[in-house]
Amino acid sequence: MLEITPWKVAQVVLMGRELDRAEGELRGFFERLNEDEMIDLVAIMWIGRESFEPGDLAEALRTARDERTTPTADYLLGTPHLSDHLENGMDALGISLSGEEDDLMAGH
Repeated sequence: MLEITPWKVAQVVLMGRELDRAEGELRGFFERLNEDEMIDLVAIMWIGRESFEPGDLAEALRTARDERTTPTADYLLGTPHLSDHLENGMDALGISLSGEEDDLMAGH
């Protein structure tokens, strides 16, 4: 159901943890994602902060698509604890990021 890959979510999580240093890099990464991937990030984040249950992913995706008012990158960058919410959301959906994060860290 998700268009975005765990690897891309892991990249957002890692850059989000370094937001003071990596905001420009993360904004550029967002610009390379398509609309569906951006909506996936919003829905995953909402599930991670328990605004939606994991079983309500389809509803979260629909809501993210229908209720957009600000640019999605601005919304995500302005969300406190974005990385934690994304990790929690992926965990809640049964998708582990630990392998992707380890691979990305090794590449730095």
